[in-house]
Amino acid sequence: MRALIAALVRRGPTVLACGVGLGLLVPPLADLARPLMPVTVFLFVLGTLLRVEPSAVRAVARRPAVSLLLPAAAMIACPVALGIAARLAGMPSAWVVALVIAYCAPPSSGTSTIARMLSLDASVALVATLASMVFVPLTAPLLTAWFSHDAAVSISPLNLALRLALLIGSAEGVALLVRRFAGSRLDRFAMPIDATVVAALLVFALGTMAGMQQSIIDAPHRALSAIALAFAVNAGFQVIAYGLTPGDVRTRLNVALIVANRNVGLMWAALGLAATPTMALVFTCAQLPIYTLPRVVQHLLPRLEAQRLRRRAR
Repeated sequence: MRALIAALVRRGPTVLACGVGLGLLVPPLADLARPLMPVTVFLFVLGTLLRVEPSAVRAVARRPAVSLLLPAAAMIACPVALGIAARLAGMPSAWVVALVIAYCAPPSSGTSTIARMLSLDASVALVATLASMVFVPLTAPLLTAWFSHDAAVSISPLNLALRLALLIGSAEGVALLVRRFAGSRLDRFAMPIDATVVAALLVFALGTMAGMQQSIIDAPHRALSAIALAFAVNAGFQVIAYGLTPGDVRTRLNVALIVANRNVGLMWAALGLAATPTMALVFTCAQLPIYTLPRVVQHLLPRLEAQRLRRRAR
């Protein structure tokens, strides 16, 4: 069983990519997983908090670039830049708002698990995610209100802030209780916790594909445009973050994943019935690059490192 769990965690990026494909190809599975999405969001956050190594986190948290600058860039600069760019590109207001809300979400709680699978610094992903979660109840409602004031959507900033605080706070409360009573014994369950997060990500990936196949059949141009937009935005943020981040290849890829991959499910769950059909489509499509591009990164990582070594040798 331990070997199976280890294989699941090690091949996590491939498993997640397969989950998206399975949900798209087998709609009944996606429909079964859809009601479980709020539970899986809770598990993402809880699993991330349980995998925090206090000493490693304290060391990373002392670096302002990780604990302050990176979360501020992810939670403020990225959604603002994306919203302005989308408006300048002439996108409909409903699409602009959906994109901004998606990138108002904190980094995906599964990013630390994916970082560990890719042998990147998971503690950086954890600190950035936790710091961003502190930002989100304030920044997400304000930026959503700013970009949606002229759009045909009705979102209460206060209600959104309260929902976000409840979702994040409940997971943090459970994590604190588990850590208090489990203590050092929790370290023995590191691999099962990672496996649980991967399984939760897999179920969430399946659930987000509910109705996607029918959307493609009913309105192929609209659905395919949303898919292309999701990949373009995610890949664009990764390329920009990789290019602007100083350091070695793994540091730059780590920051790229943190900036580009967002816990859209958190915003989706917080919005509830306020989520419009356009938001649902954009949020659904946003999952595709989150769960498929890590496999591409896994493929590119050794090649990028080899290229960097060749440049140094010249």
